[in-house]
Amino acid sequence: MSPPLEVRSFRSVFALERRIYRLDTLRLNPSGIPLRGIAYAAALVVVALAAGALPPTAWLDPVIPWYVRDLGMPVSAATLLGALRIEGRPFHLAARALLGHRLARRRLDALAPLPLHAGCWRPPPILCIPDGSDARFRSLRYRGPGAVLVHHPHLRAEWSPPRRADITLHPLAGERGRATVLELAPGAVLEVRTS
Repeated sequence: MSPPLEVRSFRSVFALERRIYRLDTLRLNPSGIPLRGIAYAAALVVVALAAGALPPTAWLDPVIPWYVRDLGMPVSAATLLGALRIEGRPFHLAARALLGHRLARRRLDALAPLPLHAGCWRPPPILCIPDGSDARFRSLRYRGPGAVLVHHPHLRAEWSPPRRADITLHPLAGERGRATVLELAPGAVLEVRTS
């Protein structure tokens, strides 16, 4: 009577793999030959035959015997690839996943890949200027065209040959006074200096 078969994991039971156990009356390896390995071997034999006919690898013809080059090396590589598992997946599935990841687009929009020539959406320029409701001036530079309303007392300097700015405002101590409107031509620069 044979001893009972011990199954340590049901993963090995349910990991079905097609294998060939016999050819007509010829019994093969007791564990069988996986069909995936035969497919790998056939593909690698075709690659070896094509590579032997091409100029870059044709120099191997006199160096390596034909049965090693066209049969031995492809069958050995197929055996290795058949046994190889990358993250639990067979070689061809892992290679396809790695190649797909390498060629996939990295930028997503709502979890969908962006079109190839899609530009990035950028918000339009937003201009935020203090309205003077603070207790103090804030340092800023503003390029016209536009109008600026100033409520606080200030000292204004207008530069005829423009230096860093066309108009410079320096705050003065005191309460809010009469409002002043400054109109800026296109390209004119207003600078508020707090120090």
